[in-house]
Amino acid sequence: MTKYLLSVYQPDGEPPPPAELEQIGKNIEVFHRELQDAGAWVFAGALHLAPSSTVLRPDDGEVLVTDGPYTEGKEHLGGLVIIEAPDLDVALDWGRKAALASTLPIEVRPFQDGR
Repeated sequence: MTKYLLSVYQPDGEPPPPAELEQIGKNIEVFHRELQDAGAWVFAGALHLAPSSTVLRPDDGEVLVTDGPYTEGKEHLGGLVIIEAPDLDVALDWGRKAALASTLPIEVRPFQDGR
């Protein structure tokens, strides 16, 4: 089985209204349970908003520390799910389910060594 990273991209700005956010949370819980029941679950976690990050950048043998995020953009990594799947098609199916549950873009990427 290969491990895949499902990256959840969250747009900057105001979150959805509380009732909508609550339903999204419930949908994500159902998705996580489905992953666990299928034996595909490895790990999942949500991140604080991008401005809470700190960037460490090597600079002439030193390390420059700055407030994040690393890149400027309209979307930032908002969370992640690591799954195990037999192939990319199965991982993409899980990615589709993640996109529908979260209502956000999902990037599916295999780990290099598959473990």
